[in-house]
Amino acid sequence: MANTPSAKKAVRKIERRTEVNRSRRSRVRTYLRKLEDALATGDAAAATQAFKAAEPEIMRAVTKGVLHKNTASRKVSRLAARVKQLSA
Repeated sequence: MANTPSAKKAVRKIERRTEVNRSRRSRVRTYLRKLEDALATGDAAAATQAFKAAEPEIMRAVTKGVLHKNTASRKVSRLAARVKQLSA
């Protein structure tokens, strides 16, 4: 248990940041789920639309420190390839 005032404050800050990060991570996963659903149905137009919505959300997670930039780039690259393959 935190004993010093600074340690107690750190615990409070961590709780707040954890909640924010959880929300952001959930938001990214929601967009990814929508894209996966569009890819599963085979609808190229819906998949393209979902990808255009998901990509900025993934990159926003990078700027907020939720995802590492290489992880996000890898995800975007693989998703873009799947969308391109579907529309081809």
